[in-house]
Amino acid sequence: MKKAILTTTGLAMLAAGCTTVPVTGDPAVPVYAVAETRPVATVNEDAADDPAIWRNPEDGAASLIVGTDKKDGLYVYDLSGEIRDFAAAPALNNVDLVDMGEAGVIALASDRSDLANSRIALFRLDTRAAKLVPLGTVASGPGEGYGICAYNRGGELVAYVAPKSGEIREYRIALGTTPGSTLLRTMRVASQPEGCAIDPRDGTLYIGEEVAGIWRFAAGSTEGTLVAPIDNRHLVADLEGLALVPEGDRGGWLYASSQGDSTYMRYALPDMTPAGRFRIAAGTFGATEETDGIEVMRGDFGPDFPGGLFIAQDGVTESGAQNFKLVPLAAIEDALN
Repeated sequence: MKKAILTTTGLAMLAAGCTTVPVTGDPAVPVYAVAETRPVATVNEDAADDPAIWRNPEDGAASLIVGTDKKDGLYVYDLSGEIRDFAAAPALNNVDLVDMGEAGVIALASDRSDLANSRIALFRLDTRAAKLVPLGTVASGPGEGYGICAYNRGGELVAYVAPKSGEIREYRIALGTTPGSTLLRTMRVASQPEGCAIDPRDGTLYIGEEVAGIWRFAAGSTEGTLVAPIDNRHLVADLEGLALVPEGDRGGWLYASSQGDSTYMRYALPDMTPAGRFRIAAGTFGATEETDGIEVMRGDFGPDFPGGLFIAQDGVTESGAQNFKLVPLAAIEDALN
């Protein structure tokens, strides 16, 4: 959630000396974007929100990015940031991509067009044509749709939704002529969540509660553990996007967007050990500020991203229309190590 715009009253308070000092966490090392996407169409509003990545296993440089404009629809970008496709669909907030084998690569987006009843919008990503094919929507329970993540669990498409109410829900999604959803489990955090990441190795779920921190839910459990609280050192509220990079049987990294001071935090799995903070600083492309969604993936993405790709939504741009910045994962790891 973006910070509120300063009102006339707020400006008067500043002029009178009643100022609030922004919170800044621990030092963050700079890294630099090597590409950025074209801006979303919506100008001068909080619009671009969440990215997802499909890696082309045959040609990493031909991989694709799907990103939301939550006022307008879903974009498909290539790694140079050019727009390859756009699917008009108002009020889609967060997005994830899951490879379902013969069923194709499925895009799932949280649909908040009905604030009382959330839904999941489904698309098939035609990876050859770089186009989204609408498949319909399925119900995902009461409340305003917000965070979403999903994975392929033994051939089943399983999705997690995090509406603003704080009730986290797990669904099995049936693809077909008429898609359907079956509720499997409910969990809860005390206040508004959004960030969502699933560990595909064992089904561990990570949920970001914006003003509290990162919760971890073991597979099948309805009770979570707060494993990384908002502490104004590693995380500064609001906590936004989460993204996970698995390595080996239990290791890897969980990345988080510390929106309050426009930085990103890395934790080492499985113990959630703090493992460095960084910011995307101004270089060939501008810095990122007030980031909502992030995504990261290990693998070959061509000469610009040989070791992996990190993507962050940029909440403040010179054009007034938000976009996404692309950073080589190797550059982040080199800076933090």
